[in-house]
Amino acid sequence: MNHRIASIISVKVAAPGTLALQFDDGLERIVNLSGMLQGGLYGPLRDPVLFSQVRLDPDFDTVVWPNGADFDPAILHDWPDHEAAFMSAAKEWAAAVTA
Repeated sequence: MNHRIASIISVKVAAPGTLALQFDDGLERIVNLSGMLQGGLYGPLRDPVLFSQVRLDPDFDTVVWPNGADFDPAILHDWPDHEAAFMSAAKEWAAAVTA
């Protein structure tokens, strides 16, 4: 079984909590991460100033932020297939922070 590794070649902030991504296979995707910006790692990204500091990591071909948050480029490439699971996990992250 052969799995292609997705690489992000362009990232822009499209709206608060939302990225416009372009992948090396030509796919362009708008990914709204707002609902999952919870917990210790992703929660700080609710700050629009920090969120806007997104950049491409040239070693891993994905998006990263100064606080160490990042996402697997394959997850972002296939976001519609993974969004529900990440939103569910974000609820657990939020609960863990408030506990």
